[in-house]
Amino acid sequence: MFGLSPTDWLLMILLWLPILATLLPLINHDHWVFRVFDFPRLQIAAVSLLCVVLNYLWQQNEHPLFTFFEIINFACFVYQVKEISAYTRLNKPEVLQYSGEDNERTLSLITSNVLTPNRRADLLLATVKKYQPDIVLTLESDKWWEEQLAPLEHELAYEYTVKIPLDNLYGMHLYSRLQLRNVEVRYWVEEDIPSIAAELQLKSGEWIRIYCLHPMPPSPTEADTSTGRDAELLLVGREIAKNNHSVLVFGDMNDVAWSRTSRLFQQISGLLDPRKGRGLYSTFHAKYPFLRWPLDHIFHSSDFMMSEIKVLPTIGSDHFPVYGKFQFMPAAEIVQEKEEADKEEKEEAKEKIAEAEPLKEVVEEKYTE
Repeated sequence: MFGLSPTDWLLMILLWLPILATLLPLINHDHWVFRVFDFPRLQIAAVSLLCVVLNYLWQQNEHPLFTFFEIINFACFVYQVKEISAYTRLNKPEVLQYSGEDNERTLSLITSNVLTPNRRADLLLATVKKYQPDIVLTLESDKWWEEQLAPLEHELAYEYTVKIPLDNLYGMHLYSRLQLRNVEVRYWVEEDIPSIAAELQLKSGEWIRIYCLHPMPPSPTEADTSTGRDAELLLVGREIAKNNHSVLVFGDMNDVAWSRTSRLFQQISGLLDPRKGRGLYSTFHAKYPFLRWPLDHIFHSSDFMMSEIKVLPTIGSDHFPVYGKFQFMPAAEIVQEKEEADKEEKEEAKEKIAEAEPLKEVVEEKYTE
């Protein structure tokens, strides 16, 4: 058919795969089949470029279809690189670098998806002892992890805690050396997926707002669609925009930094991403170097500057922990530009939230009985 041999057809199928992976996320649909390809954009770019090179070097058939697919694959490579370029040094950093001394307005944190069956709590404890953050957030932590992390309270002076041990991979534990108040355990969309909202007092005496999140990802083994995840992020973003507090939002968002939802979250909330202009800071999958992307995030309001952000060594989980240190600097709000949602983007966020309303209503009914 078309004068192509079986080998030619096999090569053509290989050439088509990265094109399909590039096209599917462009379809505005929440099913995981479309959303899953938001994640491996760097990998898709690499495969697209590899396809161009292989086709050029080894394709003996001069059929115009091969030239066409070669051109389209190169276009896919350019597009994918463009999509992640904000998280490289090709772009200007979104958050200013703070190079002064630590003081009473300095705030540091570690967020770590520990992986429930992982039994290397000793590695996480050693990491906390080394970096001495003000806040530690663990995700996927169950009762076993709660017991193993008791030294954080007894030996390392994490006096303020919020403990939500669960066996469904969505447990959450917050440990803080700084005072917490108005603590709320929220169930934004799903009745068994918690989050934490609280106010936290800096050493300077000033209060800021924090949100700890871990929504469910779209995947064949968890949620069929991204509806719940997207709605949770956007509901948080809408609340932040409404209240106009100094804020940090951190956790495993089960979404990559460059996805449409993450961008919309930033535009709705007005929060900044310290990774922009600095690097990808990929945290998942810890065991497969060629299949990694950034799932663990720290966002903050424009009155913070960044002192340091880094991905930490493995603790035996499928995620690497993330360390961030920030400087509360209200004057920075004047010079740090934040993205703002236009009318169309606000309407899109409203529609995504509305899609999850049936789920949200069930949760609200249960927790107000």
